[in-house]
Amino acid sequence: MRDDATPAIATTLLDWYDLHARVLPWRVPPGSSARPDPYRIWLSEVMLQQTTVAAVKAYFERFTQRWPTVEALAAADDRDVMAEWAGLGYYARARNLLKCAREIAARGRFPQDRAALQDLPGIGPYTSAAIAAIAFDQPETVVDGNVERVMARLFDEHTPLPAAKPLLTAHAARLTPRLRPGDYAQAVMDLGATICTPRAPACGICPLLDACAARAAGTAAQLPRKTRKPAKPMRFGIAYVGQRVDGAWLLEQRPDHGLLGGMLGWPGTEWREGPVCETPPCRAKWHTVPGEVRHTFTHFHLRLSLRTARLPIDAPGHFLAADQFDPRGLATVMRKAHALAAQFLAQTEAL
Repeated sequence: MRDDATPAIATTLLDWYDLHARVLPWRVPPGSSARPDPYRIWLSEVMLQQTTVAAVKAYFERFTQRWPTVEALAAADDRDVMAEWAGLGYYARARNLLKCAREIAARGRFPQDRAALQDLPGIGPYTSAAIAAIAFDQPETVVDGNVERVMARLFDEHTPLPAAKPLLTAHAARLTPRLRPGDYAQAVMDLGATICTPRAPACGICPLLDACAARAAGTAAQLPRKTRKPAKPMRFGIAYVGQRVDGAWLLEQRPDHGLLGGMLGWPGTEWREGPVCETPPCRAKWHTVPGEVRHTFTHFHLRLSLRTARLPIDAPGHFLAADQFDPRGLATVMRKAHALAAQFLAQTEAL
């Protein structure tokens, strides 16, 4: 691609965005006189990490109804926030969300430049660039998976990811305009999400059709190339789902650090690749539940065996009363365990 073509690409893409921008609950539409709310931009970008727009919308709307400002979120109870986050995964994001909200509230405002934003808890290079560009119209280069795909095809870049990331970021930086950088960042992401899609890109209606080197070479559908990831290992564990005779559930709060950190869940063994030993949380007649819970995390698959028991009123441990327990506040794997165990308990009671 010729260097003199790059300004035209930004102009063409912004013209397309003005007509075809997605309607999203955190977005100020192009041409609006309203200013983007940095709180809503930050919250959406944190939620969207490793997650789809479709999955995030309902969470975002619930969060902003319950905590409409960063100050409101900063004052929230940790457990309430973790419960609202349940199901979105990557729970360290929720813990950092609270830390970040409290630091911003203490400062009195969001920082506006990328470097200062990146000093905040849970804000990395991508998120800081996105907030600076979209909320404050700073000419920062925003690169997510959609942008990487657009750049790989636009420049016919065949170096596989993740090695290609610096090259694709450099291409994206060349194209980022000084005027309307926030709208431009969102335009490239929209293009990747709606037209320059991973499979079967709709090249015929792409506004960058004439500028796309991969389209001219016939390689668009093959890009971006990716280095094959190693197979995920399988881990095994046992979870103990105990319910007291008054209906209260035996739960534990996981440590703040690590997988599902800070979340309520069922007591259980370590999750290991080899055999696991029975380690019930208290003495009781624990029954093996037929079947198992299967769940996939970022780095491994999990197969979880379940044990259930009706516990006496004086059983030790942390219990949550039946009228205070809502399985929707649990992490997804723990919700799966509850569903299977509760079904088994109901069946055994009916006998």
